[in-house]
Amino acid sequence: MGKSGQGQGQRQGQGQGQSRSGTRRRPAGALVEPVDGGLAELIPDRDRPHAWTLLIDGAPQSHVDLDDPAFLSFEYQRRLGHVIDLAAPPGAPLKAVHLGGGALTLARYLAATRPRSTQQVVERDAPLVQLVRRALPLPGGARIRVRSADAREGLAKVADGWADLILADVFSGARTPAHLTSTEYLDEVRRALRPGGVYAANLADGPPLAHLRGQIATAAARFGELALIADPAVLRGKRFGNTVLVASDRPLPLADLTRRAASDPHPARVEHGRSLTDFTGGALPVTDTTAVASPAPPPSVFR
Repeated sequence: MGKSGQGQGQRQGQGQGQSRSGTRRRPAGALVEPVDGGLAELIPDRDRPHAWTLLIDGAPQSHVDLDDPAFLSFEYQRRLGHVIDLAAPPGAPLKAVHLGGGALTLARYLAATRPRSTQQVVERDAPLVQLVRRALPLPGGARIRVRSADAREGLAKVADGWADLILADVFSGARTPAHLTSTEYLDEVRRALRPGGVYAANLADGPPLAHLRGQIATAAARFGELALIADPAVLRGKRFGNTVLVASDRPLPLADLTRRAASDPHPARVEHGRSLTDFTGGALPVTDTTAVASPAPPPSVFR
Protein backbone atom coordinates (compact mmCIF):
# COMPACT_ATOMS: atom_id res chain seq x y z
CA MET A 1 0.00 0.00 0.00
CA GLY A 2 1.56 3.25 -1.10
CA LYS A 3 4.92 3.76 0.62
CA SER A 4 4.44 1.01 3.13
CA GLY A 5 5.50 -1.97 1.07
CA GLN A 6 3.32 -4.00 3.39
CA GLY A 7 -0.27 -4.82 4.13
CA GLN A 8 -3.41 -6.20 2.60
CA GLY A 9 -3.57 -5.88 -1.15
CA GLN A 10 -6.29 -4.08 -3.06
CA ARG A 11 -9.20 -6.30 -4.07
CA GLN A 12 -11.42 -6.38 -7.07
CA GLY A 13 -15.18 -6.25 -6.97
CA GLN A 14 -15.47 -4.48 -3.63
CA GLY A 15 -15.76 -0.86 -4.78
CA GLN A 16 -17.80 1.78 -3.00
CA GLY A 17 -20.56 3.91 -4.50
CA GLN A 18 -19.72 6.96 -6.61
CA SER A 19 -21.55 10.26 -6.79
CA ARG A 20 -22.47 11.81 -10.14
CA SER A 21 -19.38 14.00 -9.93
CA GLY A 22 -17.18 10.90 -9.56
CA THR A 23 -16.39 11.59 -5.90
CA ARG A 24 -16.97 8.60 -3.67
CA ARG A 25 -19.59 9.09 -0.99
CA ARG A 26 -18.26 8.48 2.51
CA PRO A 27 -20.95 7.15 4.89
CA ALA A 28 -21.65 8.61 8.30
CA GLY A 29 -19.52 7.15 11.05
CA ALA A 30 -16.48 6.52 8.87
CA LEU A 31 -13.05 6.91 10.48
CA VAL A 32 -10.44 8.55 8.26
CA GLU A 33 -6.72 8.91 8.97
CA PRO A 34 -3.54 9.20 6.92
CA VAL A 35 -1.20 6.21 7.18
CA ASP A 36 2.07 5.39 5.47
CA GLY A 37 0.26 3.66 2.62
CA GLY A 38 -2.16 6.52 1.88
CA LEU A 39 -5.51 7.58 3.29
CA ALA A 40 -7.04 4.89 5.49
CA GLU A 41 -10.81 4.70 5.94
CA LEU A 42 -12.79 2.45 8.24
CA ILE A 43 -16.31 2.26 6.82
CA PRO A 44 -19.12 0.88 9.00
CA ASP A 45 -21.01 -2.11 7.61
CA ARG A 46 -24.69 -1.23 7.23
CA ASP A 47 -25.73 -4.87 7.68
CA ARG A 48 -23.55 -5.77 10.68
CA PRO A 49 -23.61 -3.42 13.68
CA HIS A 50 -19.97 -3.86 14.74
CA ALA A 51 -18.33 -4.62 11.40
CA TRP A 52 -16.03 -2.43 9.34
CA THR A 53 -14.34 -2.39 5.94
CA LEU A 54 -10.82 -1.01 5.69
CA LEU A 55 -9.98 1.00 2.58
CA ILE A 56 -6.66 2.57 1.59
CA ASP A 57 -6.89 5.39 -0.93
CA GLY A 58 -10.42 4.23 -1.75
CA ALA A 59 -9.53 0.59 -2.47
CA PRO A 60 -10.95 -2.10 -0.14
CA GLN A 61 -8.36 -4.01 1.87
CA SER A 62 -10.21 -6.18 4.38
CA HIS A 63 -13.37 -6.55 6.46
CA VAL A 64 -13.70 -7.17 10.20
CA ASP A 65 -16.74 -8.11 12.27
CA LEU A 66 -15.86 -7.51 15.93
CA ASP A 67 -18.88 -9.53 17.07
CA ASP A 68 -18.05 -12.48 14.80
CA PRO A 69 -14.35 -12.63 13.88
CA ALA A 70 -14.95 -16.01 12.22
CA PHE A 71 -17.01 -14.23 9.54
CA LEU A 72 -14.95 -13.61 6.39
CA SER A 73 -16.59 -11.28 3.89
CA PHE A 74 -13.98 -11.05 1.13
CA GLU A 75 -13.65 -14.09 -1.12
CA TYR A 76 -9.84 -14.19 -1.05
CA GLN A 77 -9.95 -14.15 2.76
CA ARG A 78 -12.41 -17.03 2.80
CA ARG A 79 -10.02 -19.02 0.62
CA LEU A 80 -7.18 -18.33 3.02
CA GLY A 81 -9.63 -19.28 5.78
CA HIS A 82 -10.05 -22.68 4.11
CA VAL A 83 -6.28 -23.14 4.29
CA ILE A 84 -6.30 -22.23 7.99
CA ASP A 85 -9.16 -24.65 8.63
CA LEU A 86 -7.35 -27.55 6.94
CA ALA A 87 -3.84 -26.89 8.27
CA ALA A 88 -4.47 -29.05 11.36
CA PRO A 89 -7.33 -30.95 13.02
CA PRO A 90 -10.30 -28.70 13.95
CA GLY A 91 -9.59 -26.50 16.96
CA ALA A 92 -5.95 -27.50 17.30
CA PRO A 93 -3.74 -24.46 18.02
CA LEU A 94 -1.25 -23.33 15.41
CA LYS A 95 1.89 -21.25 15.36
CA ALA A 96 1.23 -18.83 12.51
CA VAL A 97 3.05 -15.98 10.79
CA HIS A 98 1.08 -13.37 8.84
CA LEU A 99 3.07 -11.35 6.32
CA GLY A 100 0.82 -8.33 5.86
CA GLY A 101 -1.60 -7.30 8.57
CA GLY A 102 -4.23 -4.91 7.26
CA ALA A 103 -7.13 -4.97 9.72
CA LEU A 104 -5.77 -8.23 11.25
CA THR A 105 -8.79 -10.09 9.85
CA LEU A 106 -7.13 -13.47 9.40
CA ALA A 107 -5.27 -13.27 12.70
CA ARG A 108 -8.63 -12.67 14.40
CA TYR A 109 -10.17 -15.56 12.45
CA LEU A 110 -7.42 -17.95 13.48
CA ALA A 111 -7.64 -16.86 17.12
CA ALA A 112 -11.41 -17.44 17.09
CA THR A 113 -11.34 -20.81 15.35
CA ARG A 114 -8.17 -22.14 16.97
CA PRO A 115 -7.91 -20.84 20.55
CA ARG A 116 -4.47 -20.93 22.19
CA SER A 117 -2.78 -20.36 18.84
CA THR A 118 0.34 -18.18 18.85
CA GLN A 119 0.61 -15.68 16.02
CA GLN A 120 3.13 -13.20 14.68
CA VAL A 121 1.98 -10.45 12.31
CA VAL A 122 4.48 -8.47 10.25
CA GLU A 123 3.00 -5.18 9.00
CA ARG A 124 5.28 -2.36 7.90
CA ASP A 125 2.66 0.40 8.10
CA ALA A 126 2.93 1.35 11.79
CA PRO A 127 0.29 4.14 11.66
CA LEU A 128 -2.16 1.66 10.13
CA VAL A 129 -1.46 -0.82 12.91
CA GLN A 130 -2.09 1.90 15.49
CA LEU A 131 -5.38 2.87 13.84
CA VAL A 132 -6.61 -0.71 13.64
CA ARG A 133 -5.64 -1.57 17.19
CA ARG A 134 -7.31 1.56 18.52
CA ALA A 135 -10.53 1.44 16.48
CA LEU A 136 -10.84 -2.35 16.10
CA PRO A 137 -9.27 -3.76 19.27
CA LEU A 138 -8.11 -7.35 19.30
CA PRO A 139 -10.06 -9.78 21.49
CA GLY A 140 -8.78 -10.22 25.00
CA GLY A 141 -6.42 -13.13 25.46
CA ALA A 142 -5.53 -13.42 21.77
CA ARG A 143 -1.88 -14.41 21.42
CA ILE A 144 -1.15 -12.06 18.54
CA ARG A 145 2.10 -10.13 18.35
CA VAL A 146 2.29 -7.39 15.73
CA ARG A 147 5.69 -6.22 14.51
CA SER A 148 6.15 -3.14 12.29
CA ALA A 149 8.72 -4.23 9.73
CA ASP A 150 9.18 -5.14 6.10
CA ALA A 151 7.77 -8.60 5.47
CA ARG A 152 11.04 -10.25 4.46
CA GLU A 153 12.99 -8.58 7.26
CA GLY A 154 10.35 -9.65 9.77
CA LEU A 155 10.33 -13.19 8.40
CA ALA A 156 14.09 -13.39 8.88
CA LYS A 157 13.54 -12.91 12.63
CA VAL A 158 11.23 -15.93 12.93
CA ALA A 159 13.05 -18.88 14.52
CA ASP A 160 13.97 -21.85 12.33
CA GLY A 161 11.09 -24.32 12.07
CA TRP A 162 8.82 -22.26 14.34
CA ALA A 163 5.74 -21.85 12.15
CA ASP A 164 3.04 -24.36 11.33
CA LEU A 165 1.53 -21.89 8.88
CA ILE A 166 2.76 -18.81 7.01
CA LEU A 167 0.24 -16.59 5.21
CA ALA A 168 1.44 -13.91 2.79
CA ASP A 169 -0.84 -11.05 1.76
CA VAL A 170 1.61 -8.25 1.08
CA PHE A 171 1.06 -5.37 -1.31
CA SER A 172 2.66 -2.00 -1.95
CA GLY A 173 -0.24 -0.05 -3.36
CA ALA A 174 -1.86 -2.77 -5.45
CA ARG A 175 1.32 -4.68 -6.27
CA THR A 176 3.27 -7.43 -4.51
CA PRO A 177 6.81 -6.11 -3.95
CA ALA A 178 9.46 -7.80 -6.08
CA HIS A 179 11.54 -9.02 -3.13
CA LEU A 180 8.58 -11.18 -2.00
CA THR A 181 8.34 -13.11 -5.27
CA SER A 182 11.67 -14.95 -5.47
CA THR A 183 13.17 -18.33 -4.67
CA GLU A 184 15.41 -16.64 -2.09
CA TYR A 185 12.31 -15.30 -0.35
CA LEU A 186 10.78 -18.78 -0.36
CA ASP A 187 14.00 -20.14 1.12
CA GLU A 188 13.28 -17.90 4.12
CA VAL A 189 9.69 -19.16 4.20
CA ARG A 190 10.90 -22.77 4.22
CA ARG A 191 13.44 -22.04 6.93
CA ALA A 192 10.75 -20.59 9.23
CA LEU A 193 8.27 -23.42 8.56
CA ARG A 194 8.39 -26.65 10.50
CA PRO A 195 8.61 -29.85 8.41
CA GLY A 196 5.11 -30.40 7.01
CA GLY A 197 4.15 -26.77 7.54
CA VAL A 198 1.95 -24.89 5.06
CA TYR A 199 2.57 -21.68 3.13
CA ALA A 200 -0.24 -19.76 1.41
CA ALA A 201 0.01 -16.54 -0.59
CA ASN A 202 -2.56 -14.16 -2.01
CA LEU A 203 -1.49 -13.44 -5.60
CA ALA A 204 -3.18 -10.92 -7.88
CA ASP A 205 -2.82 -10.99 -11.66
CA GLY A 206 -4.67 -10.57 -14.93
CA PRO A 207 -4.20 -11.54 -18.55
CA PRO A 208 -1.77 -12.85 -19.77
CA LEU A 209 -1.11 -14.19 -16.21
CA ALA A 210 2.67 -14.13 -16.65
CA HIS A 211 3.22 -13.12 -13.01
CA LEU A 212 1.02 -15.91 -11.67
CA ARG A 213 2.69 -18.54 -13.87
CA GLY A 214 6.09 -17.38 -12.68
CA GLN A 215 5.02 -17.54 -9.04
CA ILE A 216 3.79 -21.10 -9.44
CA ALA A 217 7.08 -22.09 -11.06
CA THR A 218 8.98 -20.38 -8.25
CA ALA A 219 7.02 -22.23 -5.56
CA ALA A 220 7.46 -25.52 -7.43
CA ALA A 221 11.22 -25.02 -7.21
CA ARG A 222 11.02 -24.96 -3.42
CA PHE A 223 7.99 -27.08 -2.42
CA GLY A 224 6.94 -30.58 -3.43
CA GLU A 225 3.18 -30.06 -3.13
CA LEU A 226 1.23 -27.16 -4.63
CA ALA A 227 -2.38 -26.13 -5.18
CA LEU A 228 -3.93 -22.99 -6.64
CA ILE A 229 -7.38 -21.73 -5.62
CA ALA A 230 -8.86 -19.37 -8.20
CA ASP A 231 -11.97 -18.10 -9.91
CA PRO A 232 -12.24 -19.95 -13.25
CA ALA A 233 -12.57 -16.63 -15.09
CA VAL A 234 -9.23 -15.49 -13.67
CA LEU A 235 -7.57 -18.77 -14.67
CA ARG A 236 -8.90 -18.38 -18.21
CA GLY A 237 -7.41 -14.90 -18.39
CA LYS A 238 -10.80 -13.24 -18.67
CA ARG A 239 -10.26 -10.74 -15.86
CA PHE A 240 -7.88 -9.48 -13.20
CA GLY A 241 -8.33 -11.12 -9.82
CA ASN A 242 -6.92 -12.72 -6.70
CA THR A 243 -5.75 -16.30 -6.43
CA VAL A 244 -4.41 -18.25 -3.44
CA LEU A 245 -1.32 -20.41 -3.89
CA VAL A 246 -0.86 -23.15 -1.27
CA ALA A 247 2.45 -24.98 -0.83
CA SER A 248 3.93 -27.59 1.49
CA ASP A 249 6.41 -30.44 1.57
CA ARG A 250 3.65 -32.85 2.57
CA PRO A 251 0.48 -33.87 0.69
CA LEU A 252 -2.22 -31.21 0.81
CA PRO A 253 -5.87 -31.97 1.74
CA LEU A 254 -6.95 -31.50 -1.88
CA ALA A 255 -10.38 -33.16 -1.65
CA ASP A 256 -11.46 -31.01 1.30
CA LEU A 257 -9.93 -27.90 -0.22
CA THR A 258 -11.73 -28.52 -3.51
CA ARG A 259 -15.05 -29.10 -1.76
CA ARG A 260 -14.78 -25.92 0.30
CA ALA A 261 -13.73 -23.80 -2.67
CA ALA A 262 -16.55 -25.14 -4.84
CA SER A 263 -19.20 -24.52 -2.18
CA ASP A 264 -18.11 -20.93 -1.50
CA PRO A 265 -20.60 -18.11 -2.31
CA HIS A 266 -18.13 -17.23 -5.09
CA PRO A 267 -17.10 -20.74 -6.24
CA ALA A 268 -13.47 -21.34 -7.10
CA ARG A 269 -11.50 -24.12 -8.72
CA VAL A 270 -8.50 -25.90 -7.21
CA GLU A 271 -5.73 -26.73 -9.66
CA HIS A 272 -2.93 -29.12 -8.72
CA GLY A 273 -0.64 -31.78 -10.13
CA ARG A 274 -0.21 -32.03 -13.88
CA SER A 275 -2.88 -29.44 -14.69
CA LEU A 276 -1.10 -26.86 -12.52
CA THR A 277 2.25 -27.71 -14.10
CA ASP A 278 0.72 -27.35 -17.56
CA PHE A 279 -0.79 -24.02 -16.56
CA THR A 280 2.69 -22.55 -15.91
CA GLY A 281 3.46 -23.00 -19.61
CA GLY A 282 7.19 -23.42 -19.05
CA ALA A 283 7.58 -20.30 -16.90
CA LEU A 284 10.91 -20.11 -15.08
CA PRO A 285 11.41 -19.63 -11.34
CA VAL A 286 11.94 -16.03 -10.24
CA THR A 287 15.15 -15.07 -8.41
CA ASP A 288 16.15 -11.91 -6.58
CA THR A 289 18.02 -10.75 -9.67
CA THR A 290 15.04 -11.23 -12.03
CA ALA A 291 12.16 -10.37 -9.69
CA VAL A 292 9.70 -7.59 -10.49
CA ALA A 293 6.58 -6.43 -8.67
CA SER A 294 3.25 -7.94 -9.63
CA PRO A 295 1.29 -6.02 -12.28
CA ALA A 296 -0.95 -3.15 -11.28
CA PRO A 297 -4.67 -3.85 -11.67
CA PRO A 298 -6.65 -1.87 -14.21
CA PRO A 299 -8.62 1.07 -12.73
CA SER A 300 -11.91 -0.68 -13.53
CA VAL A 301 -11.16 -3.35 -10.93
CA PHE A 302 -12.20 -1.06 -8.05
CA ARG A 303 -15.28 0.54 -9.61
